[in-house]
Amino acid sequence: MPRFNYDDIVNVRSGASADLHPCKKAWVVAIFDTRPGPYFDKFPDGVVYMVEFEDGSSLEIHENDLEPFAT
Repeated sequence: MPRFNYDDIVNVRSGASADLHPCKKAWVVAIFDTRPGPYFDKFPDGVVYMVEFEDGSSLEIHENDLEPFAT
């Protein structure tokens, strides 16, 4: 079961790799709780989210690299 929902505001965990934009605020725009193709084989088991950052860029990120947004 996904930890986050569509439109949730999240932060990328501070310990995430630099290419994932650690500590950046983002919105959940897609949830992949099943693996729709081989692209997702590079992620560990679990839910993958597409998040959109404030600058409009987006990434697919495993749920372990996300945390709830804290003000």
